Amino acid sequence: MASIFKRKYTKVVDGKRVKKQSLRWYIKYRDADGIERRVRAFKDKIASQQLAAKLEKEAELAGSGVIDRYKEHRKRPLVEHLEDFRQSLLARGNTEKHANLTAHQIRRILDGCGCVTWADIQPSKIPRYLAGLRSGDKGISAQTFNYYLKAVKQFCRWMVQDRRASESPIEHLKGLNVQTDRRHDRRALEPDDIRRLLEATQSSGLRFGMDGYQRALLYRLAIETGLRAKELQTLTVSSFDFENRTVTIQAAYSKHRRQDVLPLRPDTAAQLQSFLAGKMPSVQAFNMPKRTSEMFQADLAQAGIPYVDDSGRYADFHSLRHTTGSLLAASRIHPKVVQSILRHSDINLTMSRYAHIFAGQESEAVARLPDLSSRSSQQQAATGTDNMSVDAAENGSKKLTPKSTPTAYSEYNQSAALGKEQDDSKENSESDNSFDSGILDSESRQLSTVGMGLTELGRGGIEPPTHGFSVRCSTG
Repeated sequence: MASIFKRKYTKVVDGKRVKKQSLRWYIKYRDADGIERRVRAFKDKIASQQLAAKLEKEAELAGSGVIDRYKEHRKRPLVEHLEDFRQSLLARGNTEKHANLTAHQIRRILDGCGCVTWADIQPSKIPRYLAGLRSGDKGISAQTFNYYLKAVKQFCRWMVQDRRASESPIEHLKGLNVQTDRRHDRRALEPDDIRRLLEATQSSGLRFGMDGYQRALLYRLAIETGLRAKELQTLTVSSFDFENRTVTIQAAYSKHRRQDVLPLRPDTAAQLQSFLAGKMPSVQAFNMPKRTSEMFQADLAQAGIPYVDDSGRYADFHSLRHTTGSLLAASRIHPKVVQSILRHSDINLTMSRYAHIFAGQESEAVARLPDLSSRSSQQQAATGTDNMSVDAAENGSKKLTPKSTPTAYSEYNQSAALGKEQDDSKENSESDNSFDSGILDSESRQLSTVGMGLTELGRGGIEPPTHGFSVRCSTG
């Protein structure tokens, strides 16, 4: 029941604390949701009592459904709310493609569940409908299930935030565990696979409107920058700054709606400059087809690289972006730098999804652990001379020989000794397959010239092939 009261407070007057009360009356009542409210009323007691009675009556009517604060929004069709939601996505800077895709996913769920107005949205309908989409050989994956659920939950959450509904009826719904149903896991290409791909592509003929040289240069640019297929399709001649060796993705074509400037390798920049020489600034850099995935699969097949490996992992065009992250991570580049190059907002995405492990890296990492078979310092027996341990005396004598190598490390010199062991191991083992930065740099230099028909100049530059682009055509 509503009640009125005056607030009491303490005020210091002439050094004394005096209790006083407010001049205005205040109303205390519970609204339609049962939440206690306190409203400032009038100085007049009768007027305040009348206002309290009115607020209590309105709360009672709203609680019984006689008066609905969201009445107008409840009567509107959901498709009208959905269009307003799509416009709000665009206003927040999302691309039109993302806004349309999200609205399409929500519309598909609403239509499939038979939801016309807000009252038709029931928590049990949506999981049951999405479960039906998963049935059959061509059913959606667990990850797609979660995408649909996330979209409709985002719509319902927006309805509450925009004061069109009191609460979301599906906020409690949970997604599926995507690890139990992986449909299209990608893999990174090994360095030797990259060389084979570039060699085979360079030597092939025309395919999907692109000759072998152009396709090989495209794949190489994708690997070294991590650009997505859609971003590569938007590149023009003016996108490249060969003086500063950078490539720019305009905000309109970037996934995150911001301009991105990425560095280019010097040799790659030289090849691109030669390839794009004489073309107008507005001309598209690469004559890429819409079916980029089919073109890439054909080049993989010609190089003898399986599209799906024994573990069920795919090597599609987007795998080149995974290859970028994996090569950078294997080169011991700081994770924040890798995240910056791949332009991820979350570093967990960079390290968990795009940084794959190459063959031999785990074995090499375990081999670099300290030798635990040697005795600890407490277990070494003293020789009796100046309280020197047996191992210390042996190590002292070994220093007289030119190629002595310590086998036990103190707590202070262990890191330095381990570093020396690793350096010696690199010098003495020419067949080492480690992915140290020096070795990967050598791999990159090999990749920069493999199959491209280019020769290095004395000053480190690249000279384009003198035979131009005359290639034999082949079907496919």
